[in-house]
Amino acid sequence: MGEQGSDAAPGAPKKATKAAKAVKKAAAEKTAAKKAAPAKKAVAKKAAAETPKAVWKPESHTALVRRARRIDRELGEVYPYAHPELDFENSFQLLVATVLSAQTTDLRVNQTTPTLFAKYPTPEDLSAANPEEVEEILRPCGFFRAKTKSVIGLSKGLVEQFGGEVPGRLEDLVKLPGVGRKTAFVVLGNAFGRPGITVDTHFQRLVRRWRWTEETDPDKIEAAVGALFPKSDWTDLSHHVIWHGRRMCHARKPACGVCPIAPLCPAYGEGETDPEKARKLLKYEKGGFPGQRLKPPQAYLDAGGRPAPPLGGVQGK
Repeated sequence: MGEQGSDAAPGAPKKATKAAKAVKKAAAEKTAAKKAAPAKKAVAKKAAAETPKAVWKPESHTALVRRARRIDRELGEVYPYAHPELDFENSFQLLVATVLSAQTTDLRVNQTTPTLFAKYPTPEDLSAANPEEVEEILRPCGFFRAKTKSVIGLSKGLVEQFGGEVPGRLEDLVKLPGVGRKTAFVVLGNAFGRPGITVDTHFQRLVRRWRWTEETDPDKIEAAVGALFPKSDWTDLSHHVIWHGRRMCHARKPACGVCPIAPLCPAYGEGETDPEKARKLLKYEKGGFPGQRLKPPQAYLDAGGRPAPPLGGVQGK
């Protein structure tokens, strides 16, 4: 019996030992995997954050035209009440206000021009004004000495060359002091109903973000973008793009997470993509704040827009 027992026993303990070791090893690996999971996730998250954004694929001219026009249509639905954000009652007021808007906000201009136009309502009045008195009125707009020289100069030009009337042609407008193509197109499009593209800083920034053009010169941007749209769309296109730039697609922190054209934008992800955080970046009526005009169009008011406060007023929600 002793010998038979010794013959049967040797294999069994070895098998049991191997099985136990295998179970122990599997358990150890499972525990290690659980411990490593958070670290792997952290590494993966870091890698994802460091991974370059997908390169926007080159598109044909036809595809670019379709995408550009679709963006404009989408923005037209978001801003159906888009309009020039300078207060004006006639072409002369719009011309002067546009010149004053350089390197300041339309809101600041709108808060300043009521006093200016009350004292100098016509080109004849402003052309004969005392520069020091005009400077004092325009001081809040910044660069008030240069702007005073421009608005008095353009008023004299209107009186001497055009009988005190604002001309409705580009080639005539740009002859006036302080009036470039951008200013001229604002006046032509909004006072005379003649289409034009207004290439301001917002327009330049957005069309380059959207890869509509790589040009940096305003005149070349105007030509490149103009070629993508029917001429009849140019003025409204300018309003749509500029409104979007002021309210949502900001220079430093675009609100990508709430942008209606995100799927069409090559630059999506440059700004805040979390919807809640992005919503806090919205400005003017989209963010619950008043707009830039003291006397906005009725369509804007009907859509829930709020007038801006007068000079000295409090800008708030």
